[in-house]
Amino acid sequence: MPPVPNKGRESSIAVHFLITPFLHFLFIRTKEKPLAKIKQSLSWWCYARNQDASALIKAAAEIGYASIEMLPEELWPQVKDAGMQIAIIGGHRSLEDGLNKRENHSRIADELHANIDKAAENNVPSLIAFSGNRNGLSDEEGAEITAEGLRPVMQHAEEKGINICIELLNSKVDHPDYQCDHTLWGVKVCEMVGSPRAKLLYDIYHMQIMEGDIIRNIRDHHQHFGHYHTAGNPGRKDMDETQELYYPAIMQAIAETNYEGFVGHEYVPKGDVIESIRSAYELCNVG
Repeated sequence: MPPVPNKGRESSIAVHFLITPFLHFLFIRTKEKPLAKIKQSLSWWCYARNQDASALIKAAAEIGYASIEMLPEELWPQVKDAGMQIAIIGGHRSLEDGLNKRENHSRIADELHANIDKAAENNVPSLIAFSGNRNGLSDEEGAEITAEGLRPVMQHAEEKGINICIELLNSKVDHPDYQCDHTLWGVKVCEMVGSPRAKLLYDIYHMQIMEGDIIRNIRDHHQHFGHYHTAGNPGRKDMDETQELYYPAIMQAIAETNYEGFVGHEYVPKGDVIESIRSAYELCNVG
């Protein structure tokens, strides 16, 4: 006579195999370090048009912003008094005529050196640098010359704890012929410089135009990103439902890298400035 199945025991075993992995998952999740809160910043030029400076600074602080960046130096005390930082400032002139020309290296080194000191004195963690336009230069040679131009200032940047962030910009719509227009080109330059303070300013709007694949690039190359910028695409307007980027998922991807820097909003509001920056803050407030 065949044995009679023990249905109660079989059910218990089935439940065990179904529930145990789920309980293990919950245990692992509770043991994980919580995601870092995204520190949000405002790029001054986008929001200051026709706005009272003091009122805008006060509103940003009340909303929860951690920084206002790239604003006139005479306003820095107001930002600090409101409990915010200046996340990033320009490191040198100019966007089109930058590091990929050897004849600019001496001038740019002097400007970066002075601004590294200024940043350190004012608790500004990062400076912006620019590759410049190609003007017929190959990407390989341009990367070599750009890295060559940065190396002389990196020891000073390391000593002062300041990141030099080469900005990634699109050359398709806004900045024709700009050389640092793809993530991998910028990563190559950072690796050639060989300093932990050589970083990229990963502008999500610009890189969406040039290459897309935003979240994958964040996951693959985040160690080279010292600052982020946002905007809706197309149009560089609000990050609302009329544009193509889904910023909650992008912010989540940034937070998952344990990023400790700032994400700066750099879009031109379509309507009321204060309501717009409030909506942007709430949209990107993950972690």
